[in-house]
Parts: sequence; C-alpha cells; structure tokens
Amino acid sequence: MSKELIIDAASSEIVIALLENKQLTELNREKSDVQFTVGSIYLGRVKKIMPGLNAAFVDIGYEKDAFLHYLDLGPQFRTLNKTVQQMQNKKGKTPHLPRVKPEPDIDKDGKISDVLSPGQLVLVQIAKEPISTKGPRLSCEVSIAGRNLVLIPFSDKVSVSQKLSSTEERVRLKRLLQSIKPKNYGVIVRTIAEGRKVALLDNELRNLVKKWEAVYERIRGASKPRMVFQELDRTSAILRDMLNVSFNNVYVNDEVLYRDIKEYINSIAPEKEKIVKLYSGKTPIFDHFGVEKQIKALFGKTVSCRNGAYLIIEHTEALHVIDVNSGNRFKKSDNQEATALEVNLIAAQEIARQLRLRDMGGIIVVDFIDLNSEQNKQMLFEKMKEAMSADRTKHNILPLSKFGLMQITRQRVRPEMNIKTMEECPSCKGSGEISPSILLVEKIEKDLEGIIDAYKTRNILIRVHPFVEAYLKKGIWPLRKRWSLKYRCLLKVMPMDSYPLTEYRFFNGDGEELYTDQ
Repeated sequence: MSKELIIDAASSEIVIALLENKQLTELNREKSDVQFTVGSIYLGRVKKIMPGLNAAFVDIGYEKDAFLHYLDLGPQFRTLNKTVQQMQNKKGKTPHLPRVKPEPDIDKDGKISDVLSPGQLVLVQIAKEPISTKGPRLSCEVSIAGRNLVLIPFSDKVSVSQKLSSTEERVRLKRLLQSIKPKNYGVIVRTIAEGRKVALLDNELRNLVKKWEAVYERIRGASKPRMVFQELDRTSAILRDMLNVSFNNVYVNDEVLYRDIKEYINSIAPEKEKIVKLYSGKTPIFDHFGVEKQIKALFGKTVSCRNGAYLIIEHTEALHVIDVNSGNRFKKSDNQEATALEVNLIAAQEIARQLRLRDMGGIIVVDFIDLNSEQNKQMLFEKMKEAMSADRTKHNILPLSKFGLMQITRQRVRPEMNIKTMEECPSCKGSGEISPSILLVEKIEKDLEGIIDAYKTRNILIRVHPFVEAYLKKGIWPLRKRWSLKYRCLLKVMPMDSYPLTEYRFFNGDGEELYTDQ
C-alpha cells in the first residue's frame, strides 16, 4: 500500500491529508497557536478535590480546569510526587532516577483525598484534548514517545507491541531492551522497531531519557502551572508514528515547514529524506492532488459507497449513528440475503475509512441491512475487524446484536473532524444550501446509469442549466459523446434558462419525465 502525505500550510493553520493508494483516509487540522495537545506534560496545581467522583480538577493554564481521576494517577504516584517536590526546592540536586528509591504503590481502590490536596503542584500529562465544553483529561502515568520506543519513568516493565506477529522477534526485542534500559525506566517497544539493531535502539533510548531529565530541570523552582514538555506538532507526530517503507511521498507547500520536515526525517530515517518534496505550483496543493474533491465527497451527512450503496451519518452528544442503505441498484435483485451481505461488506470498508477520516470517537452504532444467516453475520463481523485493523486508535468492535446493530467504541482524544461541505447557492445568494457543485457531473452520470438500468430506454434527453450544458458539450470529445458510447444510448442535452445551476432532469423520446429511484 502506497502512502502520501499532503500538507497545506497557511498562516493560521496547517492541514494534513494522508492518502493511501490515492484515497483520502485521514485529515488533520492543526492551528498555528494550538496548545494542550495529547502527550504534552504540565506542572499543574490542584484546584478542587471531588470526593464523589474520586477525582480532582487541576489548573494547567487552560480556560477550564483539567480533569484528573484517581485511576489515572498510576501505581507509582507517590514516587513521582516525591521527586517533583524535591525539584521545587531550588537547592535540591536533580534526582538520578535509577538511584531513586521507589515509594510503595498507591492503593488501587483508594481515595483521591488521600494523595492530593488543594493547592498541591502535580506533574500531569494530557491524555485527551479539550472537547466541546470539557477541559483536558489528565494522567500522572507520564510517558515520552519516540519513533521505535516509548519511555515510561517509574516503571521497570518492558512490553512489546501486540501487532508484532513474530514470536522470535518479540522475544529478541524484549531481552534486548531489558539489557540496556536504566533502572526505574519502563519501555514499550513499538511495531516499527521490528528488525532494528541494538545501537539504534540504545541511541533512541538515551535521547528519551535526556528528554525526561530535561523535564526535571524545567520543574526546578517552579511555583505556578507551566508546560514542561511539549509533544511534537501533529505533522511531525504523524511522520514519527507512520513513516515506513510504504510511505512514498510527503508534499508540502511551505518552504520553512519543508526544511523542518526534511531535517526531522533525516534524524529518524535518513534513507527516506528524498521523499519530502516542496510543492510550488500555482494551483492550490489540495486541488492539484485531488484532495479537495475527496473532502467534498466524503464529509457531510450522506456518503456514497461503491455500487450505489450509501451511508447516512448522524452525530449526537452521546454517540454517532451510521445507517447503511443499498441504494437503487440493488432493489431488483432476487437474492435479498446475498445482496444485503454484499452491500454490508462494501459499507464496512467505507465505515472504517470514515471513522479514521473524521476521527470519530466514543460510541458508534451501525445499522447494517438485516441479515438472516448467522454465517453471513459472522462474515460481516470479521470484515469489520479486518477493515479497522489499520486504525491506530484504540477501538473495540462487538458482533451484530439481535436487532442487527453493530456497536463500536473508539478512543476519543481530540475533537472530531467536522467539515461543512454544503456551498452557498449562487441562485439564492446564501438563503439556502446545495450539494457540492464539484460533484454535479458525477451525480448526473450516476443517475443516468440508474435511469438506463431502470427504464431500459436508449433515447434520453437531459435538461440542464446553460452553463452545465456548455460543459457537457465542450471539446472535440465531450462528455455527452463519451456517455453515449459508454451506455450505448442516444443522449441529448438541452439548456434550460429557468433551471438553477445544479438542477437537471431526464426525459425519454416522448417527452415524459424519468425519475431516479432515490
């Protein structure tokens, strides 16, 4: 699978599009002044203890206090808190973690008031960005991520990614890290570390330890909330987490960002430095690579799938609901069960893509077309798991319920990607909305195919706005002729001055209007 990263850098934000086999699968918008990103570490001050929630609200500088639950303190919270207090004393020496004597673990069924008190300074890491009216979600189990490893202070455990299939390689990496890691440091070995040599892993581990020690220095003498470690911006984080041999190109339209990304890639994977390319064309970068058109087609309430099927996606405060519809091409099939299974399998692939693209989190309920066969239900369940296997976000999928619903939970760490696809109508001057005009010609062709299939007629007239009529007839080899040959019909296009820009209608040779079954 080929992967390309298209980065559109503007003064106010950076938009990052990930293409897999030329298909848009992820879209990220990063504001230039964004703060409080997942992974950043803060020295916060406890503002309020909530015994009923067994949690505390912590001031880290955000407009709303952040939320810290007792279960997110981590077993070694006392050790972390002790070292933080030592560093607040300006005269104290920087504690060398391998020599720190661990304090007893906190009781997993304990109370927040036993370990925290109002006004106390505490070291926290953002686990979930501010969403809607809620402030950030915090954790005291801090970690620092690298390309191949994740460093976890105050832990001695070494674990290897479950996605690494080779048992021998998993054992090799675990033994290797156990032999080189310092005491009181835990390590998670990431999937991309497969086959890496000890020198490379040892160098990365040393760099992560230095970053952690730098956190201590920023705490020294601190008396108020402040950021002590900033996670990489989302562009670099995507490169760090995803760059591999199948990552073919990174296109960026900003020279400064181009140099930064090239320097970063050179530091983590010198052999891939040439994949970074500066785009300097006159056409907007997203238009040049076809990203803008895909955004228009993939966001919004209705999303088209292959073979005429489509999804209806609704969002509520509590959950997301997805309804699967077969469309008009399947309605004449004799085998309803086979048709339903085919549509559901196609929809499962698109749903997995939509979850990544929109970064939908929380509870997702999917209403598939009803299936009677238990074997087909299991096949659909396995297809959904396979389609979501490429999703790096933690998720859980349940089999179809007796009502034909599939429940999916997906970790939500940042606000959902929401893009308005409706455009201002040129006819009504903004008093109403229309579907994206860039998709008009494709929609006409799709409905034309449906008309021919439904009515079995070969003599068709399309009445459209004069601008659309001119577009369909332009050139030596116009779309009208291409469609005539493709669908083997006598196709005529007539301009109608009374039609709005995006209106079109189909008629047969006798002048009777033909309707699409939608």
